[in-house]
Amino acid sequence: MSTRFISFCGGKDHIWTPNRREFLFVGLLGSLGLTAGDIFKLQADTANPKAKAKSVINIFLPGGIAAQESFDPKLLVPIEYRGPLGTVKSKIEGVHFSEQLKHTAEIADKICVIRAMTHGEADHGRGTHNMFTGWRPSPAVQYPSMGSIVSHELGPRNNLPPYVCIPNQPNEYAGTGFLGSAYGPFSLGADPANGGFKVRDLNLPGGVDDARFAERREMRAAVDSHFSSLEKSDALDGMDCFYERAYALMSSSDARAAFELKKEPDKLRDDYGRNAAGQRMLLARRLVEAGVRFVSLTYGGWDHHDNIRAGISNQLPEFDRAYAALIRDLDTRGLLDSTLVLVTTEFGRTPKINKTGGRDHYPKVFSIVMAGGGIKKGCVHGSTDTTGTEPDENPLTVPDYAATVYSLLGIDFEKALLAGTRPVKIIKDGEVANAILA
Repeated sequence: MSTRFISFCGGKDHIWTPNRREFLFVGLLGSLGLTAGDIFKLQADTANPKAKAKSVINIFLPGGIAAQESFDPKLLVPIEYRGPLGTVKSKIEGVHFSEQLKHTAEIADKICVIRAMTHGEADHGRGTHNMFTGWRPSPAVQYPSMGSIVSHELGPRNNLPPYVCIPNQPNEYAGTGFLGSAYGPFSLGADPANGGFKVRDLNLPGGVDDARFAERREMRAAVDSHFSSLEKSDALDGMDCFYERAYALMSSSDARAAFELKKEPDKLRDDYGRNAAGQRMLLARRLVEAGVRFVSLTYGGWDHHDNIRAGISNQLPEFDRAYAALIRDLDTRGLLDSTLVLVTTEFGRTPKINKTGGRDHYPKVFSIVMAGGGIKKGCVHGSTDTTGTEPDENPLTVPDYAATVYSLLGIDFEKALLAGTRPVKIIKDGEVANAILA
């Protein structure tokens, strides 16, 4: 059995196949209470100084939220298309949102609603793959997620992992694809909304204090030195860097503090909401403020084939409150202009309400929201026809969406990476949506 790891310290990719040093790797993980997927194999900070966005918060609403009951309500059509919910005026002149987005309506002058997002995948998995990777699924290539691309291209800051998932990696498409495990996300392993929330693996295990931690590190260095004298290779150098990054995270009090949600004032936690939406978004803000480059979080379940009134009314208010609080909080702290905040979903819902009071899968047109990080404020980009059946003006494709995100981060999205021996562009056939840029 051969395990493939990518080194990031030597200026090029190296392949490591564990041999006699594998026992050291496993022993270190066990002694520190870590797992292979949770140790960060990180690279040097190579961020483009001209990038408008320094970090991304991707808020993914799994299941496919209905645009008609959120950001693109249809006011003047029959009830079977309009749906069961009313609307509220937003701060964008002439623009209405769902009645369950009253707080978001108040900060609409700080966001950009994309009303004509479009692709062709009506399956949950395939639609999710599109939105997490920027690619249609392929049997030939396992594409990396956008978070993993950011990790690969930009690397860490402040001893923090570049890519974090809250509360866990939500699906296989949020992973590393052909890039390898070095660029995978750190998953919290717990929901920040839970009482006694504590991130796994960041604290030393019981019975291991700082002195013992340092002693174990010295012991590993001594054994490494012996093996390195016998077996010189770039792969070993890469593993040395691997360990150093893991130790840096474990030993940095500032890095660990970024995950300590309890340090936030009680009033601010209340403003976000003491629930999954609120505490996940608050922790996301805390992480990007500390230096994490890409935070991906999920909230709710939006596959409303039945009783869409209840499904939306039970979940959207908590999202609404938390999202508005997040945008205000970032803005107040001077972070909104450097933090790209995305609200995404895998597809939309059918224009007409079905027999069970819900809407079915519909990828032809749906809404997402982009804010901060170089995005124009107070705008609606694209439109749909009267019933929400077709894109009307300025449809945004998945490659264009992904190209725009990468461009704002200063990443060359036409750059080719190696999938085995095959060069694959980060994004194919994508163009930056200049109309939504500030």
